[in-house]
Amino acid sequence: MSTFTVPRQIAGLIAWLVTCFVISAIGAAASIDAGPFYAELVRPDWAPPGWIFGPVWITLYALMGIAAWVVWRQAGFRAARAALTLFLVQLVFNATWSWLFFGWRLGGLAFVDILVLAVLIASTLAAFWRKTRIAGTLMVPYLLWVAFAAVLNYTLWRLNPQALG
Repeated sequence: MSTFTVPRQIAGLIAWLVTCFVISAIGAAASIDAGPFYAELVRPDWAPPGWIFGPVWITLYALMGIAAWVVWRQAGFRAARAALTLFLVQLVFNATWSWLFFGWRLGGLAFVDILVLAVLIASTLAAFWRKTRIAGTLMVPYLLWVAFAAVLNYTLWRLNPQALG
């Protein structure tokens, strides 16, 4: 357990949450017209309604930020450099997906991105798990959602070649 003071631990939690939500905002900038665009796509019967994505992602970003904080507070960034660097790299792929799919409407490249993202999340989850099981467990819903999103991405891309190049 870390010897960080309570104020430093609180500041760390805020920093990890802000990091996650800044990445969320970068991705959201590409998703400004996502609602109408998603509604126009041919979707499989099992596709969730568009309104569900916002609450799900808010929850997932909060869980991710808490997971990173739990790893960080064990001994700081230096002691968990590999795990936390993996975490930061997967955040980049997370934001990039929104730009590929919604911003630039490149379904195939978005699919490649989300596959790489899933591998990075699984690697981060494993690295976090080795530091503390709590942090690894907090990443499980994110991995499951992204796996589902990958199948949805592929399906939408194949059903909508005119809209998702």
